[in-house]
Amino acid sequence: MAGYVVVGSQWGDEGKGKIVDVLGKKMDMVVRFQGGNNAGHTVIVNGEKSILHLLPSGILNKEALCVIGPGVVIDPFVLLDEIDTLRKRGLTCDHLRISDRAHLIMPYHIKLDELQEKKLANNKIGTTKRGIGPCYADKYTRIGLRVCDLVDFEIFKKRLASTLEIKNDQIVKLYGEEPFDYDTLVNQFANIREQLLPMICDSVSLVNQYLDEGKNVLFEGAQANMLDINYGTYPYVTSSSPTSAGVCEGAGVAPQKLNTIIGVVKAYSTRVGEGPFATELLDETGEEIRSIGAEFGATTGRPRRCGWLDLCVVKQAAIINGLTDLVVTKIDVLSTMKKIKVCVGYDIDGKEYTYIPASLNDYGRSKPIYKEFDGWMCDITKIRNYDDLPENCRKYLECIAEFTNTRISLVSVGPDRENNIIINEL
Repeated sequence: MAGYVVVGSQWGDEGKGKIVDVLGKKMDMVVRFQGGNNAGHTVIVNGEKSILHLLPSGILNKEALCVIGPGVVIDPFVLLDEIDTLRKRGLTCDHLRISDRAHLIMPYHIKLDELQEKKLANNKIGTTKRGIGPCYADKYTRIGLRVCDLVDFEIFKKRLASTLEIKNDQIVKLYGEEPFDYDTLVNQFANIREQLLPMICDSVSLVNQYLDEGKNVLFEGAQANMLDINYGTYPYVTSSSPTSAGVCEGAGVAPQKLNTIIGVVKAYSTRVGEGPFATELLDETGEEIRSIGAEFGATTGRPRRCGWLDLCVVKQAAIINGLTDLVVTKIDVLSTMKKIKVCVGYDIDGKEYTYIPASLNDYGRSKPIYKEFDGWMCDITKIRNYDDLPENCRKYLECIAEFTNTRISLVSVGPDRENNIIINEL
């Protein structure tokens, strides 16, 4: 068997979608294992951009079966719109399957997400307001609705009636807003149910069958290690575990079935939303990186906060995920920089740290300890062999590999799926 995992090693937006698309050409199956449509994976093929939110990034390879796993929370209206958009471009989604155990994002989840953020005011998390957190909350308080409930619609209606009473109480009594109408919600889901039914399956059996038959299966998540609910900058995190361990829970596979765990590293750092960011650049350099790198959220369009690469963050990801390989993306964005810095530690009250403190109070006042590199000041987008890269670029990459104790197997030097330098076959 060959179980591949692609995870983000920073705050997300590292270019996982492109790497999944590149690897997808040799995959028999691509599985999304967590998150929801709060993620945006941008894939560019022959200059044409596709932004995927719920669909696995392997969907553009019609030979690979694509699965939305049990750990994903699904807004079915967004999913169907996404499918329709691809079909209008002449692409097929007939190879898509949806786990019967995945939870449904309901309209009241989206409303509650908006209301909670508004109430938090200056202490807001900075969510995408897509209903992700409230949906996961219902999952763990055991009042959520699942995809399997759509199969027997009478069960769906019964569970909706019970949960909606609780949700409307919150919306009306806590926030003073108008309640949701039960019949309206039933009709909305009745109208789309028939489109979803052919895609619903027992994904756990299907995924493990592929693995046990020795087929190549790729697992992709959304967000990244620093947004993990357990190990990220809590509470400024997502509501699930986008780590390699999250694959086992979110897709229903055993750890020993995961052979290759690939961490995607952007050559600099970005994050969207609130929370501490030690290497953030609030100056012209930060603006230059944002402009050249087109650092705006694929889902929200929000400008991303930009800063130098933080190797302490990447090293933590290597440890927690057990990374076997690194993929470095967007290094071409740094090609205009005369000097480039990377963070190799933090100074907190005169004491040096090389790990991320759990306390945001500590992490928020940390001062980055930098190592500086000379830039390479030339276009590298046409280069396809590692040895042809400028010496200063190679020194930069070698520092990443050495600090994280993880080999770099692929370097992305441009946005298209062909703009890659392959060092080790994945």
